[in-house]
Amino acid sequence: MGAWAADSFGNDDAADWVCDLDDHSDLALVREALADVLGAEDYVEAPEASKALAAIEIIAAGLGRPTAAFTADEDAVAWVAKVKPDIDAALVKDALKAIERILADDSELRELWEESDSAEEWLQEVATLRAALQPA
Repeated sequence: MGAWAADSFGNDDAADWVCDLDDHSDLALVREALADVLGAEDYVEAPEASKALAAIEIIAAGLGRPTAAFTADEDAVAWVAKVKPDIDAALVKDALKAIERILADDSELRELWEESDSAEEWLQEVATLRAALQPA
């Protein structure tokens, strides 16, 4: 799986995605990551799910509710500080839908984590991220 931690940035796909994000000055890559998960017809592949979780971290931070995983990723923090993304309600709604797809039975990432010894830790990280999207 190329994962070294259960948080949203603790895998190769998310790390590469954050590097790509640095080439953008808007939310286009964030929206694309969500669209890849939401547009999956049957099965959500692990790389797309991992990128979407990293994108959702950017959304939560843009709302002023960063998670510990986000604050630990210097590149993501720097990008949000530089771009100061304006997060609209539709983007938050899509982020919540994407989380549901990632946690569903037809998600490779969920399956991979269920096969690991860290499934509960990963589920808690995703729950924390989902909570960050909710209004206070």
